[in-house]
Amino acid sequence: MMSFLFMMIFLIPLSFKKDMFWLNQFFFFFFFIIFLTKFSFNYMYMYISYFLGCDLLSYVMILLTFWICSLMILASQKLYKNNYYYNMFMFLMLMLMISLYITFSSMNLFIFYLFFEMSLIPTFILIIGWGYQPERIQAGVYLLFYTMMASLPMMISMFYYNKINHSLDYYFFKDMNYFFMYLSMNLVFLVKMPMYIVHLWLPKAHVEAPVAGSMILAGIMLKLGGYGLMRVLKMFVTVNMIFNYYLIVISLIGGVYISLICLRQSDIKSLIAYSSISHMSLVLCGILTLNYWGMCGSFLMMIAHGLCSSGMFVLANINYERLNSRSLFLNKGLINLMPSMSLWWFLFSACNMSSPPSLNLLGEIMLINSLMSWSLISMLMLSLMLFLSAGYSLYLYSYTQHGKLYFSLYSFVSGYLREYLLLFLHWFPLNFLILKSEYFIIWL
Repeated sequence: MMSFLFMMIFLIPLSFKKDMFWLNQFFFFFFFIIFLTKFSFNYMYMYISYFLGCDLLSYVMILLTFWICSLMILASQKLYKNNYYYNMFMFLMLMLMISLYITFSSMNLFIFYLFFEMSLIPTFILIIGWGYQPERIQAGVYLLFYTMMASLPMMISMFYYNKINHSLDYYFFKDMNYFFMYLSMNLVFLVKMPMYIVHLWLPKAHVEAPVAGSMILAGIMLKLGGYGLMRVLKMFVTVNMIFNYYLIVISLIGGVYISLICLRQSDIKSLIAYSSISHMSLVLCGILTLNYWGMCGSFLMMIAHGLCSSGMFVLANINYERLNSRSLFLNKGLINLMPSMSLWWFLFSACNMSSPPSLNLLGEIMLINSLMSWSLISMLMLSLMLFLSAGYSLYLYSYTQHGKLYFSLYSFVSGYLREYLLLFLHWFPLNFLILKSEYFIIWL
């Protein structure tokens, strides 16, 4: 594990060299392929070195990080073309990748917390530096303060736990029967997921972020919350039984509310951002039920959502680069201009509403099983959520692709090969991983 870390650190000087943009991207893909050869085939920790090691959960999360980071560079060709501080951008990408790598592979809660917080800084700079509108400052501050305010109680409770337990390693977690400890330790993960009520930072950050910022937020950052909960909840076995009930109820009702909000959006990016919150509320419910179906379903859903949501943000950006607008009122009739891109819109909208053979479907089936076994009443909210998710996905697809063409377009460029490759690399793993889905349910 440490050897990988050193390889990434050695790439830092390369990111500052001129005209090394695509070579850097090659190295990102190279990391992915090398790491894939070290596949962890069971639930045990492997490749332990110093404070790092990975079991199947962290392994898949690291793979997802490498994959999304390499695709972010592929999506950000415009920075390189316009010579828009792309060396600084590459350096931030590398810092982000290093911090996420250590976050996911750490076996100690303090190291996890440290790099969990560190990953905020490159994301913040991405939004502030390469965002589109002046409101990006406000969006960045929202992102920073929501997470920082929620993470301070975690730091204090973590030190308190260390005083009692004399260790913060995942192996030595003991049951803590304190409600305040439970709340302060988990609040930061609920904000990061984000749970309904503490979700306001996400749509704002997504709408103002550049395409790379949106991809990393949707693909990896939201998964940090789920990953953290999966690691930490075993510290609160007794308290979970009492208080998880309330969080699940809030998440289920919130998921329905957010799905209704999606149907009223006029901004494409905003719609995709709100749909992320709806999907992550399902993931949160699955984790909080604390049963086998729920944990595995949440894990699958996080991977599926990371690929699907990231791909949809790429599509929204492709439209934005052509029309200079994200408004649904202007992005109309695009099937006449880019018919082959319309296919990709259809494929990703279908994945977003969990149609077969996408990983989303498998994840949702498992989550429905989990929540139904937890309480039959949850069926009401679940059926509404699933119906509405199909509703807003169809709304997004039909509204952008059909209708009368926006006539003030004076010039238009069809899809580039790079864009089709980018979309294929999102879609292919999303639909073909289901053939080897047993690996995602043996990590517990």
